[in-house]
Amino acid sequence: MRNPPVVHFLDRRSPPHIATLILLSGMSAMVMNMFLPSLPNMTAYFQTDYSTMQLSVGLYLGVSAVLQILIGPISDKYGRRPVILWGLGLFLLATIGCIYATTAEVFLIFRVCQAIIASAMVLSRAAVRDMFDQDRAASMIGYVTMGMAVVPMISPMLGGVLDEIFGWRSNFWVLFLLGGLTFWLAWADLGETASKSGRTLPQQFAEYPELLTSPRFWGYSLAAGFCSGAFFAYLGGGPFVGSVVFGLSPFWVGIYFGAPALGYFFGNMFTGMMAQRIGLNKLVLIGSLINAGGIFLSLMIFLSGYGSALSFFGLMTFVGLGNGLVIPNATAGMLSVRPHLAGSASGLGGAIMIGGGAALSILAGASLSVESGAFPLLFIMLATSTAAVVSILMVYRRERRMAL
Repeated sequence: MRNPPVVHFLDRRSPPHIATLILLSGMSAMVMNMFLPSLPNMTAYFQTDYSTMQLSVGLYLGVSAVLQILIGPISDKYGRRPVILWGLGLFLLATIGCIYATTAEVFLIFRVCQAIIASAMVLSRAAVRDMFDQDRAASMIGYVTMGMAVVPMISPMLGGVLDEIFGWRSNFWVLFLLGGLTFWLAWADLGETASKSGRTLPQQFAEYPELLTSPRFWGYSLAAGFCSGAFFAYLGGGPFVGSVVFGLSPFWVGIYFGAPALGYFFGNMFTGMMAQRIGLNKLVLIGSLINAGGIFLSLMIFLSGYGSALSFFGLMTFVGLGNGLVIPNATAGMLSVRPHLAGSASGLGGAIMIGGGAALSILAGASLSVESGAFPLLFIMLATSTAAVVSILMVYRRERRMAL
């Protein structure tokens, strides 16, 4: 059992404080979804169609996935601190580009560049694994990713209010100001946690096969990827369902849209409290079943003809709860398969999760229409959540074989 590190807040000679890591993960989550209630108004402003503006979700997630493959090995080579600081600096420049974009195409280019903020999410988790052993890391990642629960619960509401009062650009001004604050805090508090590798970058990337040939790594990664895939499909299709299918205003889309984050908050809280006692595999399985169960119940309500905005968004709370149990525990599992490759594992696992999410987000957005209602989205979410259950059962099967 590794002794916990000694941490001094706002002292970059010591490991980062938990509050800094929570803010880093929360900032990544806010960038992902704060502006979503503004998508219909942005569509009108840029005089384009909804499917074009919806690419601001899918393309962002796709580029984020690619960047995470690069971020992990680079941080294993050069350290977590410099990669996070560079990522935050470039994010601030990209946000200015979004604010002053004059066409949808220019906006999408700078929106894609905002994906560099993924470095904050990936490396805040890797820093936790640097500091703690597996079960303690699962517990601490649960607390860290609570930032990814509280923020998405509040940010769409804030985004909807800002849009109605000041217009869509106000969302990005708020992101710029909070990004600047996060940069300052990371500069002041984020001490290095990684032991820098003596290997070259090509040698770092050459170690990916060690992860890719591990069945347990794949099991944990796919469990996290499929479970979160249901949420990313919701990101791509939820605003359409709220604004077009149910006719909600940006303000109410923002209010309803935060429902999964409420469940995600409690899921992460339960992880922080119970991971060391119950074990991460069991929590991943429970979370996957909760995720699938909530979506199945929502689909049954719609098939019976009683679907409403309240039932659709309300049952998304179970999606959030399931993700709050699955993601921190599966992440700790994938980072512990090869502890010396924690940064690479975090990046590669994140790429699998976000890359799949990007595809599902685009698929969900393209599948929805006024005539179809919410059905295509619910079918996509149910399929991916069921696959998450199968994936964690693969880990159970592999560990039983290893024990023989």
